[in-house]
Amino acid sequence: MAKEDQGLAIGIDLGTTYSCVAVWRDHHCRVDIIHNDQGNNTTPSFVAFTDQERLIGDAAKNQAATNPQNTVFDAKRLIGRKYSDPDVQKDMMLWPFKVVAGTNDKPMITLNYKGEEKQFCAEEISSMVLVKMREIAEAYLETKVKNAVVTVPAYFNDSQRKSTIDAGTIAGLNIIRIINEPTAAAIAYGLDKRINCVGERNVFIFDFGGGTFDVSILTIKGKIFEVKATAGNTHLGREDIDNRMVNYFVEKIKKEKKEDISGNPRALRRLRSACERAKRTLSHAVTASIEVDSLSNGIDFCSSITRARFEEINMKLFNQCMETVDRCLADAKMDKCSIHDVVLVGGSSRIPKVQELLQGFFDGKDLCKSINPDEAVAYGAAVQAALLSEGIKNVPDMVLLDVTPLSLGIYISGDIMSVMIPRNTTIPVKRTDTYYTTVDNQSSVDIDIYEGERTKASDNNLLCPFSLSGLPLAPRRHPIDVCFAIDENGILSVSAKEKTTGISNKIIITNEIGRLSTEEINRMIQGAEEYKVEDMKFLRKAKARNEIDDYAYKIKNALKNENFSSKLCSEDREKISSAITKATELLDGDQQKEEIDVFEDHLKDLINLFERVVGKSG
Repeated sequence: MAKEDQGLAIGIDLGTTYSCVAVWRDHHCRVDIIHNDQGNNTTPSFVAFTDQERLIGDAAKNQAATNPQNTVFDAKRLIGRKYSDPDVQKDMMLWPFKVVAGTNDKPMITLNYKGEEKQFCAEEISSMVLVKMREIAEAYLETKVKNAVVTVPAYFNDSQRKSTIDAGTIAGLNIIRIINEPTAAAIAYGLDKRINCVGERNVFIFDFGGGTFDVSILTIKGKIFEVKATAGNTHLGREDIDNRMVNYFVEKIKKEKKEDISGNPRALRRLRSACERAKRTLSHAVTASIEVDSLSNGIDFCSSITRARFEEINMKLFNQCMETVDRCLADAKMDKCSIHDVVLVGGSSRIPKVQELLQGFFDGKDLCKSINPDEAVAYGAAVQAALLSEGIKNVPDMVLLDVTPLSLGIYISGDIMSVMIPRNTTIPVKRTDTYYTTVDNQSSVDIDIYEGERTKASDNNLLCPFSLSGLPLAPRRHPIDVCFAIDENGILSVSAKEKTTGISNKIIITNEIGRLSTEEINRMIQGAEEYKVEDMKFLRKAKARNEIDDYAYKIKNALKNENFSSKLCSEDREKISSAITKATELLDGDQQKEEIDVFEDHLKDLINLFERVVGKSG
């Protein structure tokens, strides 16, 4: 058994639709993008539950059309969010699986597994994908892996980042750092380019992925990678494009075939798959066909879509992307002419219209396509993982200076948010400011911590309230020092102190309303282990079944051999024939009702019988 390498760390791009894992190989001085058991460098972020087993990755996506209600995707769009979130409500209309409100408005995914209804939160589903990525890495490296750097969209808030760390904990991973996806992509690009880079180089990262859209501006100077600004939308990506295509064809089917498939999950899944293929075709062709046999009620659907119509359907989304690009430049206080390189990341960045609009925005500047848009984020995460690992000697020396994506502050009188740390502030960072009591003889103060860009505190996201009590009785406007500190992962801690008495209180923002408790995480870790045991049982039963099938086939062929068959007495021939019949009945029967031991014992009996007969006849 391989020993766990405590110093080895991998980089994981936990994507909305596809995930990717990579590792820095010190002896080769390079990053290896690790392929899965299908030979693909990316793995679908899909998890499916059937009457017999749990499937993750390609196997889950491949059966999505026949099992849509129990196949989960887009878990990243739920992680760290509330059920009442308008974006969640909008997505629920398009998902074939069921999402309900759990405790504290937490969205829970309801599925059927082995005939029982079960509920999972987004962290659990994401942890299953992370386990798959870890297993892919372990198979490639031939060693156990414990440590990982995981990427998140730049615009993920505190709750979403912490929920991602929770998913890693459930998966048995030690997430040593959370980094932003466009920053990871910049590392991948910058390592290749900085050798020939003289002075500063401003790089614009355009990351248009499966479910999120981020842009970042970085300045690379020597070994320093400094993020100047970031902007984006955690709910804009390939899925939204596919949804618009699906809705377009649903209306077309309704008009042409007089058939409404909007309530048919299986038909919608098959149509979505056809739309995905057509979209990829439109990246290099001007028209694409949509063909689905027996889509619904025996109706065959055959149609086509031009690139022009595709662009028309999605132009609103594309324009939103350009508005975000403009906002990021304004935040960085840069002019577009000061950008040296525009780098494309994410599968949706391949769309010709997106590239045309982006190139036009930057006055015809050539777009950098030298890095693989599907692998760049995992590549950068692997480099960061190597930098944080012990014993890695040949990784390029670099310093990464990231920023906080949202402003952070506290509620003050009048429902105003007093900003302590503005968005796009370089992290890690620590800021202290003085606030004052509002009434005479105030013995305690409530400090409400918010994130967001609105002036009105209640319009922003409340992270956590906490209190400082035991204050000396004093007239109003007694000073209280409040300190905000953000660590390398973008996680916030807040402390408050009254100087004359030394009374203080500190809190690491956990956002318990949206996050998992320690007890819930422990329960899910236990659940993950149980699923692992069940998966192993299923594999063990499947292996025994296959071996019975192979051995029965081997015996049948032996009986066809006249030289062998002629040496058998009628009693032995009858025993063997009866054993083969029993094996066939066992394989054709209800396998769920049969225990593993039944298959394994029958295999042993079959082997012993045949070997005994061969010994007698030999």
